[in-house]
Amino acid sequence: MLVALSGGADSLALAAATAFEAGRAGIRAGAVIVDHGLQPGSADVAARAAQQARDLGLDPVIVKTVTVGTAGGPEAAARDARYAALAEAVRETGATAVFLGHTLDDQAESVLLGFARGSGLGSIKGMAASSGIYLRPLIQIRRSTTVQFCADSGLQPWNDPQNDDERFTRVRVRKIVLPLLERELGPGFAEALARTADLAREDTDALDQFAADQLEELADHAEAGISLAARALEHNPPALRQRIIRATVLAEFGVSLSHSQTLEVSRLVTDWHGQGAIDLPGIRAERAGGLLNFRSMRPDG
Repeated sequence: MLVALSGGADSLALAAATAFEAGRAGIRAGAVIVDHGLQPGSADVAARAAQQARDLGLDPVIVKTVTVGTAGGPEAAARDARYAALAEAVRETGATAVFLGHTLDDQAESVLLGFARGSGLGSIKGMAASSGIYLRPLIQIRRSTTVQFCADSGLQPWNDPQNDDERFTRVRVRKIVLPLLERELGPGFAEALARTADLAREDTDALDQFAADQLEELADHAEAGISLAARALEHNPPALRQRIIRATVLAEFGVSLSHSQTLEVSRLVTDWHGQGAIDLPGIRAERAGGLLNFRSMRPDG
């Protein structure tokens, strides 16, 4: 297994706990440090984190230097580069799991940001405790606990200056919004948000599975696209029907429909009165009799 180590209190506490438990269990545990190169001295920060990992007894210790692009904004671009580097480290080492240092505070922040996006259950389900090879052992632990653990253990975490830069939305949520809500609504608010994420994830996973099961029954593949039985689709409740439509388009064409686009397509099922086709990104959706047809509009489609 590998610990994704930034040198901050959360990941450093996780690295120390992993080294201790792995040693007792006879399991090999290493660390991977990703240098994003976004700040002066980032290579020195990465080298310091790598030495801390070695001092804890983790092996192998891998430092990955990445180039961060611009797609999706700075935070998303850095995340994409980081996960690509983690995946590469997994391939190189054959690790079966990567431990990530996300805490309950990170989860609460994600839920608040999801509420702001207003994209339904999918936006407030937060981060899973496990997602493939990625595990989050601290997802139910408060950040204050990791900070105290480092102090008690004589570990010196690195404090990322970007974590105090209020130009970033997540930092404003962390430093201003969440503390304000906890003061005004009482202690335990962050825990309540984390529970909301757990419940939303359970519901989302169930609906997604129902949608996948229905899709197998309703779909008819053609050379240039896919068709769904409109009458059967209409009999599903809106939450399930819209998931089936989104899942169909994503699986067949690799396109993620927005909520408004999904609703427009859904009207071809629930409010059909002979209206014309709907043009989506690279796709056309059209009702023809009892079928809802999706066809690629790309030259190679």
